[in-house]
Amino acid sequence: MNGESATPADPPPAPPASPSLSLVIPAYNEAERVGATLRTVTAFLAAQPYAHELILVDDGSDDGTAEIAHAALRRHPGSRVLTIPHGGKAAAVRAGMSAATMDQIAFSDADLATPLRYLDDLRAALAGGCQAAIGSREGAGARRVGEPFYRHLMGRVFNRLVRALLLPGIQDTQCGFKLFRREAAREILAQARLYRESGSVAGPRVTAFDVELLVIARRLGYRVCPIPVVWTYGERSKVQPAQDTWHNVRDVLRVRMNAWRGRYH
Repeated sequence: MNGESATPADPPPAPPASPSLSLVIPAYNEAERVGATLRTVTAFLAAQPYAHELILVDDGSDDGTAEIAHAALRRHPGSRVLTIPHGGKAAAVRAGMSAATMDQIAFSDADLATPLRYLDDLRAALAGGCQAAIGSREGAGARRVGEPFYRHLMGRVFNRLVRALLLPGIQDTQCGFKLFRREAAREILAQARLYRESGSVAGPRVTAFDVELLVIARRLGYRVCPIPVVWTYGERSKVQPAQDTWHNVRDVLRVRMNAWRGRYH
């Protein structure tokens, strides 16, 4: 020994933290199942290694959904209920995404038709360079469980229209399970024009607002990555086939017109 003190080695750099996640769940008159849904969601999030928040958006329900949700989330820090005037699913998702604070923003239907475990696959797609990852009920490995034939047929006809007019290559725009980088979500919402002002709405309103989000994402140069999922049809689905098909087709035509007029930069 020469008497010189050894210089301690620099500690290894800490591994980068996993991106945090905001999960938005829109809910309209979901009193019968919102308690069970939130128990499933909070248990799933509590088991994850990343920081997270849960935002249940009560879309002006009149059946006690908000009260049940408040009680279910009272003991879960980082979870909250956001109540808005009834404006339909598009308004609820927009409100939740706008209120989100984490690195990534996901939204899921209140019936959890797509299991939350697929969030891992969507997050892996973002880690691989995508700015948006969307659950797809079409493609290798995807499966629809219990969906009536007429619903499947109507969905495929609608998707053909969407691909022909706006989004070639995307086989399923309407699965209610999507994930965005926060900065991408902010830019997309800033340009979205459908349902900014919801006005008066009676009953549930299912629309094609997802189509507009994906059109804007592509026009901004973002990679939109479909991820095959297993999706289960809900017996208590609020979809009204004839009325909602009309709303969806009208939305697609409005988005096509907005794009033609250069309203998405």
